[in-house]
Amino acid sequence: MAVPTLCIADGICPNDFFYRNSIRRLASVAHYRFTNPKFGIDGRLRKGGKVTATVNPYTYTEAAQPEERKSLTDFFVEARDFFRSDGGDGGPPRWFSPLECGARASESPLLLYLPGIDGTGLGLIRQHKKLGEIFDIWCLHFPVTDRTPARDLVKLIERTVRSEYFRLPNRPIYIVGESIGASLALDVAASNPDIDLVLILANPVTRFNNFMLQPLSGLLEILPDRVPRFLEENFRFEQGYPFAAMFETMLNETDAAQMGGGLLGDIFATSVNLPTLARIFPKDTLLWKLQLLKSASASAMSHMHRVKAQTLILLSGRDQWLLNKEDIERLHCTLPNCEVRKFENYGQLLFLEDGVDLVTIIKCTYYYRRGKSLDYVSDFILPTPFELKEYEESQRLLTAITSPVFLSTLDNGTVVRSLAGIPSEGPVLYVGNHMLLGTELRPAAIHFLKERNILLRGLAHPVMFAKKFGSKLPDMHMFDSVRMIGAVPVSNINFYKLLRSKAHVVLYPGGVREALHRKGEVYKLFWPEHSEFVRTASKFGTKIIPFGVVGEDDLCEVVFDYNDQMKIPFLKNLIKELTQDSTYLRNGEEGEVGNQALHMPGIIPKIPGRFYIYFGRPIETEGREKELNDKEKAHEVYLQVKSEVERCMNYLKIKREGDPYRNILARSLYHLSHGLSSQVPTFDLRNQ
Repeated sequence: MAVPTLCIADGICPNDFFYRNSIRRLASVAHYRFTNPKFGIDGRLRKGGKVTATVNPYTYTEAAQPEERKSLTDFFVEARDFFRSDGGDGGPPRWFSPLECGARASESPLLLYLPGIDGTGLGLIRQHKKLGEIFDIWCLHFPVTDRTPARDLVKLIERTVRSEYFRLPNRPIYIVGESIGASLALDVAASNPDIDLVLILANPVTRFNNFMLQPLSGLLEILPDRVPRFLEENFRFEQGYPFAAMFETMLNETDAAQMGGGLLGDIFATSVNLPTLARIFPKDTLLWKLQLLKSASASAMSHMHRVKAQTLILLSGRDQWLLNKEDIERLHCTLPNCEVRKFENYGQLLFLEDGVDLVTIIKCTYYYRRGKSLDYVSDFILPTPFELKEYEESQRLLTAITSPVFLSTLDNGTVVRSLAGIPSEGPVLYVGNHMLLGTELRPAAIHFLKERNILLRGLAHPVMFAKKFGSKLPDMHMFDSVRMIGAVPVSNINFYKLLRSKAHVVLYPGGVREALHRKGEVYKLFWPEHSEFVRTASKFGTKIIPFGVVGEDDLCEVVFDYNDQMKIPFLKNLIKELTQDSTYLRNGEEGEVGNQALHMPGIIPKIPGRFYIYFGRPIETEGREKELNDKEKAHEVYLQVKSEVERCMNYLKIKREGDPYRNILARSLYHLSHGLSSQVPTFDLRNQ
C-alpha cells in the first residue's frame, strides 16, 4: 500500500514544531529528487556556487517536457489510504504535509490548504511537487465522520495561523481554499487583519443558493443509506471485474459521462472511482457538508468587509452550479487588494485539471513573496524550461512572421550574427529604442535564454502590474507572459536592486511615448533631456550596451494615431481616463517627452518584413564611479549611448536593404527547401 502523506499535527495540538520539523527533514531525504536547476539571483545557472556556462536547461528538448505530476487516479488511491488511516472513528480535523513537498527552501513561506467539499485535503495533489519547492505546505484533512461546525474550524485554523505568525512574523502566510475552504479562509482573514495573509481562493462560494440546496437535500434524504455499500459489495467496482467494465461502457455510451463536463465527467465515468466517491460522500456526510458550506459562506459574507489580506480569486468557466458571479464582483470590489483570474475552459475542481499549474499562476501574478512586501528582484522565480517553451509557443506566430535577426559586437569590433558579443557576467544594462507596442523584447527574451542562458529583466510600465477596480485599463492576464519572463515595474529602487544583484537589465528611455508613437515618427527617439541611469550604473561597474531595433515599418503602419483620436470627444475622454488610472512616470518632463498618454494606435498590416536587433559594443563604467558621479561627465556618456543607439538603427536600416530574405515570401520558400527549423540567412556581415 502506498504511503503518500504524513500527518504532522491534529486539531488538538498543532504547535509541536520540533516533531513536525524533524519529520519533514526525514521526508525530504527519503522522497525528494532534485530535478530542477538552481539559479543565482542574477539569473545565471549555478552549480556548487559557481556560474556554469556549459549547461543550459533551456536548450534541451527533453527538459522542456511538462513537469512530472500526479494524476486523478493518484487522488483516489491516496484518498482510500486516508479512509484506512482514519480507522472509522473519524477524530478531529488534522494537518498533514505531503512527503513530496519535503525539499523546500529554508526561507519558504507557509502555505495552508483548506479543502473543498470533499474534505480529504488532497485537492492540491497535482500541484504538490512544484509548490513544495517554494512553500512549506500543510493541508487540512476532515475525516468522513467529522462534524466540526464552521465556527470551530475557523478557530482551529486561527490557532495555527497565529502560532506560525508568532514564530515567523516577517513572513506571509498563504491560505489556499476551495469552496468551503475559501469561505473559511475569508473568515480567518477577517478575524486576523493584523496578520500578513495572502489568500488564493478557487471558486469561492460566498452565498449559498437555497434554490439548489433544498431539492438536493431532499433527494439525499430519501436515498437509502446502504445503496453505495450494496453496489460495492455486490457488483465489485474494481479494475478488472466484468461488471466494472460493463458499467463503464454503459456510461460512455450515454450522456452520463458528459453531464458534469470535463473533469467531473472523467470522475463519474470511471466505475472504479465510485467506491471511493461513496466513502468520501456517504449520505449523512454529504448532507453535513452542504450545511457546512451554507453556514461557512454566510459567515464569510457577513465578515467580508473586515478582510485586509492580499487576495487572488481563481474562477472556473464551467460546472459553476454553486458560484454566484454577482457575489464575486462584490467580493472583488470590497476587498482592498484583490485580483480575479478566469479559466474559461476548466471545471469546478480547478486544481485537479490538466493544464492548471498553481505555481505558474502565482508567478505570473507576482503573488509570491518571502517578506512583508514584494521584492521584484529577490522574490522572482525563474521560468522553468517547460514554462519557457509555453511562452515561446505563445510568441511563435510573431517569431515566424518577423524571423528576428540578432547581431552583437565582439571585443575587437566585429559584428556577428549571434549573441557571442554579450557579456556573461552582470551587471549589464541594455539601452535601446522601442518599436511600436514594444514587440521587440518578447523574441529577445526567448533568444537570450536559449542561446546564452541569460534572463533579461525588462523595466516595464507599471500599468502591466496593477489595475484599480473598475478601471478600463486592460486586464492583467494580458501581461502574464511579460511578468513570467522577468519584467519588473520601472522605478529607481527596482533599477538599483537589479544592478546590485548583477542582473541583465533592459531599459527604454523613450518609454510609452516611443512605444505608442504617432504617424511619421518611426525610429524617432523620445528620450529625456537628462537621465540618472548612467550614474546609477557606474556605482556597480555596469557594462552599458546600446542597441537598436528596426523592422516595425516592415510589419504594420499607423493610420489612426494619438492626434487623430484626441479630435474625437469620446476617445479623448477615454485616453485621459486611462492615463489618470495609471502611474505617471515622467513628472517634471515637458513637451512630447513628458506626454506618456495611454492609447491604442490604429494600425493596418503590411506584407511582413523582418525584425533586426543589433547590440553595439559595451561601454565600460567599472572604475569610473567617481568620474561619472559628476553630472556633466555622466551626461556625456548618456549622449554617447543615445548616439550609439541611433548608429545601430541606421546601420540596420541600410544593411537590411541587402537582405534577400527580408520579405516573408522569400523566407517561406527557404523554409520549404531547408526545413522549418533552419536558420534563414540575412545580409552579408563581412562588409561592415
